[in-house]
Amino acid sequence: MHERRDVAVVTPWYPSRERPFRGAFVQAMVEATAPACAQLTVYHGEPWHLSGALADHESVRAAHVKLLPHASQPLPTVGGAVLRCLPVLVDRVPKTSVLLWAGLARRHGDALRAALGGQPFTEPVVHAHVGLRGGWAALQSCGPATRLYVTEHASFVADVLAEPSARAMYDAVLHRCSRFFTVGEQIRRTLLDVFPHHTDKIDTIPNPISFAAQRMQPVRTLRRWLYVGGLKESKGVGPLLEAFARCRASDPNLRLTLAGDGALARPLRARAGELGLSDAVRFAGAVPPDQALQLMREHDLLVHPSQGETFGMTVVEAIAAGLPVLATRTEGTRTVLTGIENAAGVLIDTDADATSIADGYRKLCARFPHDLGLPHARLVLASRYDYQAVARAHHHHWFPPDGPGHPPAPDRALGGVR
Repeated sequence: MHERRDVAVVTPWYPSRERPFRGAFVQAMVEATAPACAQLTVYHGEPWHLSGALADHESVRAAHVKLLPHASQPLPTVGGAVLRCLPVLVDRVPKTSVLLWAGLARRHGDALRAALGGQPFTEPVVHAHVGLRGGWAALQSCGPATRLYVTEHASFVADVLAEPSARAMYDAVLHRCSRFFTVGEQIRRTLLDVFPHHTDKIDTIPNPISFAAQRMQPVRTLRRWLYVGGLKESKGVGPLLEAFARCRASDPNLRLTLAGDGALARPLRARAGELGLSDAVRFAGAVPPDQALQLMREHDLLVHPSQGETFGMTVVEAIAAGLPVLATRTEGTRTVLTGIENAAGVLIDTDADATSIADGYRKLCARFPHDLGLPHARLVLASRYDYQAVARAHHHHWFPPDGPGHPPAPDRALGGVR
């Protein structure tokens, strides 16, 4: 008798009406994996911020527990999956609190347990996102036979593990889970430094990227620049604007679109005005994933001067859309472009300033188009990161052909990257 292919996904990040961009990568994973499941249910713990007194008030918490099973009714989401939104009562704890991460995980676990009526998951497979608020929360509602898998996305995982209580809880998740995945090698190394005794459990499976839509015409010039990401110092957007000004001095037809929001939005607008670029620079604001992909299909070049990336998702999305890339050589970017760096564009040092970005652009222009290989790069990345490839990697673990007691070796094309 074959086991029913039902899966529960537990996550603190998922797009919602209030936060339409948060957790788009989790939504993509659901869209990729759900079609091969009999039923996939997403349990999304969404914080409801209250003052400490209210969040801890006994009557408030009792009412919350009582109402949760009725408030988290299933709604349709991507891939034929269903979504249950779980309000999580979160007090406004100062970031200096020694119980910040452990406390948040416990709150997420409480909400999930209440939504399930105190019963364990009925699904044989549970996949959680983020080690504590997803993994530890899910662990509290797993039965003895439940197979638990976890994916860690958070670039700030070292901060989580610096908290003693959170580190102990994380260790418990690693001990219990069937397999633990990271979306990039940098996160994996961080975990192995802290938990060397779990080396055999931690592998890498990246976020899935859609390769479905293609641009109408191939890129013919490199005049329409695009940046997608947060407008903050660590993303290199200040030097990017200065580099654009220098390059535009030689080619007044250049245009730049900045798609994102952040603390530097207003200063960048002011600086664009000072440089006389108000008509050449467009501030698109934060855009949903599908609109970001459409922008990629409408531009000529992705410029991505970030100082650090755990997984070069934006770079992969750009190449999927037929864009060459001018990007910093972060660990994430190097990993995703292994073997195709020259075909995809030009990489520059992570401490890039305006001069190195402008020099990189000129180098790319000198090589474009004949010394690039964008179609080849796109095919290689699709074989690694498209929905089908990533879904196969997850299903390989969720539904092992040898049965749940004997999971096969990781798919070395995606999982088990060393």
